[in-house]
Amino acid sequence: MDVIYLDFNATTPCDPRVVEAMLPFFSVGFANPASRQHGPGRAAFMALENARKTVAQSIGARSATEIIFTSGATESNNLALTGVANAPGTRGRHLITQATEHPAVLEVMAHLETQGWQLTVIGVDGDGRVDPKAVTEACRPDTVLISIMLANNETGVIQPIAEITEAAHSHGITVHCDAAQGPGKIPVDIGSLGVDLLSLSGHKCYGPKGSGALFIRRKTPPLKLQALQYGGGHEQGLRSGTVNLPAAVGLAAALQLAGDQLDRMTTDVGALRDAFEHSLVDLVPGVVINGAGAPRLPNTCNVAFPGVDGEALMTSLPDLAVSSGSACASVHPQASQVLLAMGLGKTLASGALRISLGRTSTTED
Repeated sequence: MDVIYLDFNATTPCDPRVVEAMLPFFSVGFANPASRQHGPGRAAFMALENARKTVAQSIGARSATEIIFTSGATESNNLALTGVANAPGTRGRHLITQATEHPAVLEVMAHLETQGWQLTVIGVDGDGRVDPKAVTEACRPDTVLISIMLANNETGVIQPIAEITEAAHSHGITVHCDAAQGPGKIPVDIGSLGVDLLSLSGHKCYGPKGSGALFIRRKTPPLKLQALQYGGGHEQGLRSGTVNLPAAVGLAAALQLAGDQLDRMTTDVGALRDAFEHSLVDLVPGVVINGAGAPRLPNTCNVAFPGVDGEALMTSLPDLAVSSGSACASVHPQASQVLLAMGLGKTLASGALRISLGRTSTTED
């Protein structure tokens, strides 16, 4: 029997149309976009800038110059957080985030604490949501940056980013959002969210692994970031190193397709997830759907089975590809920190599974 893949929040297959868009740049279009002294280099540069424009348009950015290509959301998060913290003239030493963030944010924040930064980690309610009032109350005169994810990778819970951003901006504070799980599942629109920095990942939305971007809002006065690496000054001096053109083209194609697939994800896949959850509740006594009282990604179900260990449950279901938490944390299995932050006991949190559907998921699955 073939394995039924239900772990699309961990990664997705590359859409064949994305692969098709990328292929020319591994062969005939292989030139370096920075080598604009000759025709092939100029053609590569044009392809790169067209990809940048497509990425900008896909999230409603005002200008393609607001997009920096990276290797994925983890790098984008690192560049955003450490870039703001280490920028010349930073006026304070206080950062704010929340308890259910991805390790790619929490670990960066923890590192900055070792560098003398003060960190406030805001708690969440029983459904995993942040109260914008709690963010406002945590703001201080020396707060430099707030980082809150758009949607949780384990529970799918969507945060009230627009309200948080409005509160932060009233205090003159920069806002970063890890939106890796958003594209193709919910609208990701810079105008509506209002954030200053936003991280994107290609492989979460049927693009290639190793592709990502960081949106940096153009504003007055300009938002300053310190680069993570130095060299030839690529990507506006923020990410030196020859740009991975096939990955940039693939990311752009994936994000464009993600927008086209959005209605199907929110209706068909959302209905499939809801029907699955209703069946679980009817068939399994005491089952808990985590985050069910909050707005969620339409494809994500996080379910806890009282008295059952999640790792043991997965082992007993070899024909199902599901997870017991973040893919990045599965190297060191333990009770989900996200669920513990939501108030679940360790035993119940240890018995939770994440089931995340994709475009190809069926009722038969």
